[in-house]
Amino acid sequence: MSTQPYDFESELYPPPAVLLGIVQRGLGARAKRLPSWLFYDRRGSQLFESICEQPEYYLTRCEMALLQAHAGEIADTLGPDVRLVEYGSGNAAKTRLLLERLHAPVCWVPVELSATALEASVRQMSALFPQLPVQPLRADFTRPLRLPIPPRALRRTVLYFPGSTIGNFEAREAVELLRKMRGEMGENGGVLVGVDLKKDPALIEAAYNDRAGVTAAFTLNLLARLNRELGSDFDLDAFGHRARYNPMAGRVETALVSTRAQYVHVGRQPYHFAEDEAMQVEYSCKYSPADFAALAARAGLEVARLWTDPEGMFSVQYLVRGGAQAR
Repeated sequence: MSTQPYDFESELYPPPAVLLGIVQRGLGARAKRLPSWLFYDRRGSQLFESICEQPEYYLTRCEMALLQAHAGEIADTLGPDVRLVEYGSGNAAKTRLLLERLHAPVCWVPVELSATALEASVRQMSALFPQLPVQPLRADFTRPLRLPIPPRALRRTVLYFPGSTIGNFEAREAVELLRKMRGEMGENGGVLVGVDLKKDPALIEAAYNDRAGVTAAFTLNLLARLNRELGSDFDLDAFGHRARYNPMAGRVETALVSTRAQYVHVGRQPYHFAEDEAMQVEYSCKYSPADFAALAARAGLEVARLWTDPEGMFSVQYLVRGGAQAR
């Protein structure tokens, strides 16, 4: 995620009428739930950057350590003349570490829905790599992409999905996304994806319950966004943040919990919350190497290489077509 100040309020995604329908369907379900992308308005994005700086939040620290240790090996595996397509505008520091080591990259294609986020990302990376062709694509990466024509012949297309965002998708959705990526990377392409690994549940839970309360503020900001954009009347003082690791499912389950019986209005529709009723807002799946290899196989992919940070807490995995070898 770039540190540039984005003007998210000028680009409400999706439009209010569409957002209203999404929220009302989520609140009307038997088990209430809202999509995690609602976290990321301007304030939410600022809070997420602060989360990454908390001592309990190992993910960003471990991913950076991994790239610092293995970016050269990753670049050698990808080979020369790569078109790097990055899902999400990305953290410039992570992308920089990779681009610095790639051999004669053909171009960098950042894919981002927010025009302002995309512009900030392009501006930042263009200043760091003035000779690198940049082909920004404003799109939702969960939908089929029409990639721009590359500026010159390429050896392979690599889809780069940093962070641990793949973990925010339930297994079926993750398989669908990986299958889509398999189509977009082409016959000789690959997927380079960040995958958080299973570890001591106490370490995992602490990362989503920092002592400073930044993650709790981040979660509750989702309700503030709905109040602002839809005119709903969530009382933020009547909801609490809860994040627990479910070892059977291998994931952190984050919810907003009603602290009392209450009604909330979204549009003209009232929704009842019982005391202690939880509204699911995010999953953060953790994988063993075998778990993720099995998930990738369901999408017709196999793990060609796997790298971990020195502590073995986080991984970056390179996926190719099942039965294929990185050439």
